[in-house]
Formats: sequence, structure tokens, C-alpha cells
Amino acid sequence: MRVLVEGSGGSAGWPEPGCRCASCLRQAADGNVRARSAIIVDGRLRLGAGDPAGVPGYQVRRLGNAGWDVTAPDGGRLLYPAGPGGTGPTPAPPEGTAPYDVAFLDLLGDPAQLGGLRARGLITAGTVTAVAYADHRVPSERELARRCGFWRVRLAGDGEAIDPARSVPKDRDFPAGVQGVRRVLVLGGARSGKSERAELRLAGEPQVTYVATGNRGTDDDPDWAARVAAHRARRPAWWRTAETTDLAGLLRADHGAAPGTARGALLIDGIGTWLAAVLDEGGWDLRDGAARDMVAARMAELVSAWRQACGYVVAVSDETGLGVVPAAPAGRLFRDELGRLNQALAAESEESELIVAGRVVPLGNS
Repeated sequence: MRVLVEGSGGSAGWPEPGCRCASCLRQAADGNVRARSAIIVDGRLRLGAGDPAGVPGYQVRRLGNAGWDVTAPDGGRLLYPAGPGGTGPTPAPPEGTAPYDVAFLDLLGDPAQLGGLRARGLITAGTVTAVAYADHRVPSERELARRCGFWRVRLAGDGEAIDPARSVPKDRDFPAGVQGVRRVLVLGGARSGKSERAELRLAGEPQVTYVATGNRGTDDDPDWAARVAAHRARRPAWWRTAETTDLAGLLRADHGAAPGTARGALLIDGIGTWLAAVLDEGGWDLRDGAARDMVAARMAELVSAWRQACGYVVAVSDETGLGVVPAAPAGRLFRDELGRLNQALAAESEESELIVAGRVVPLGNS
């Protein structure tokens, strides 16, 4: 089976004609043009613009109004979406479906579908996975390429040919995470979008444990309950949840294993609530020698476990040092200790990034 990418853009292409949004204007200025998504299989079967015409030898199964499941005469298997996920459902192959050799997905509409298909074994290490319907739902071509990197998928261009027998990259060409990345620290202020970014990074992973740290609030705290509910609603249903402050223990559980094979990926959200819980144990007064030693030991233990982590782990932490100096001693203590801890974790991370107003600022390793 050979696939020609006729177009890879949104339902009206990218940039969209007449659209004045920043993404489309940026795309046009950079000279990047993606036509409406469509592919041609073996020069005979066209998908992406209406229902495909019947071609002898090809088994084409409609997945509701969400896409197509194709088996070619040579046995090759292909999945293709019907349209942008923002206006239509995500293809959901029925149980018993065989794995795909090539899968195009609208990952801007529903990134987590990738992890779900990998969890079901429908996208395997031998599948060539590519993005369809790339459009102004992402700020720029560069950001889309960055996401394709940590999702381990191909950003195919218009006119590109894909042959699953010879094509790279496939899943097997990427280790867990981003080409060897094991530790990612995502920093940001309140409501910056840092948690959403961390979740987006792990959307393509088939096994994810969401680690909720620190004080989980009380039953009479409706604001905290609403925050927890919002986080849960965003997470895919197949993700596990662990509520614990034993981050070092979780990180050490993957020690000695190949990346991503023992417990899958970890998403720690977040370091700030973990530190608050540790400071609770010390009574928020480090003038006491025993409390100071306990907090220092716990922080050192976490950094040591983070340094030796073998699984793919993404941690969210608060950037608290950009505002005014807190008036309360406890606030100053938390800010200072978290700043030191963020520095130590960032120094031991392959990637760190700062989220500001939902936009990503990659932080260099120098």
C-alpha cells in the first residue's frame, strides 16, 4: 500500500482563505501552504473529500460519520478521519479491528485519540502515524512540529508519499518521550495553561499515571472541588490516578527499566502542592532545625529520584518568583523553597518550558 498525501490542511486549508487570525497570517508570511486534507491510496482510492468511490479490491468501512477503515488488496490497513475533530467525532474503530499500517489522525481536534488507539493496540510500533487537517487550531507550523515530536507522529507535507514498508518515522523509531527525553519540567503561573500543556505532551502515550500531590482540599471547599473536577474531565478515561506525596518512590519504581515499559508515563501535577504538603509536615517554620533538615532531605530525595528516573515523566510546577515579595512569612518561605527546587529539577531535565498566557517558551539547557 502506497499513500500519496494530496493535501494536509484543514477543511479550508491552512492558511484559510480570507481568515485574518494570527495563525493563518503567520502561515502565509512563512510561505507554508497546506491544501485541504485528502489522500490517494495506490493511485486509485481517494479519501478526504466526500464518500470515496468504490474501487475493486479495496474494503472500505465507514466509521459512522467520523472516518474510514480501509484494507487494501495487499492486506495493508489504513485509518483516515472524515473531518476536523472540532466539528465532528473522532473515528472509533470497533472491537476486533486489526492494527493499522498507516493512520492519519486529526490530532488538533482530539490529541488523546492517539494514546487511546495505542492502548488498544491499533497503532503499533510498526504503524506510520501522520497528522491530518492541520490548520489554525494551532498557533504555528513550528508549534505543530513540536507537538508531532512528543506525540511521535509524522507531519507529512502536501505531495509527500508514504510507503509503510519503507517509510520512516514509525513508532519504533522513537524511544518513549521525545527522542530520548525522559524528564520534562513544565513551569507557569496560575491559570497559565501549564497543566493543559503537560497533558497535551502525554496525549499520545498508551499508559499514563496522573500523580495528584499534596492536600486534596476538603469537602466544604467548592473552589478546590471545581478545580479537581476540571482536571479530571480533561484527562482521558484510561489514565490511572495516584494521589500521593511519595514522588521519589514512584520515580524509583521505574528504575532499571527501559523507558516507558514499567509503569508507562508519569504526569506529576504538581511540584508546588507537593512542597506545600512537605512544609505542612514541618509546620512552615524552618527556623526549627529538625523541620529544616526534614524538608531539605525530602527535597534532595526527590531531586535524586528525578535524576535517575528511567520512565518518561512530565512534572508541572508553579513559577512564583515573578510577582511581588509575599507579605506573609509562609508565602516567602514557599516562594524561596519552590524556586530552589525548580532550579534543581530543571538542571536535571532534558527539557523545560515556561507557559505564559497559554504560550510556550522553551527554556534552553545552557
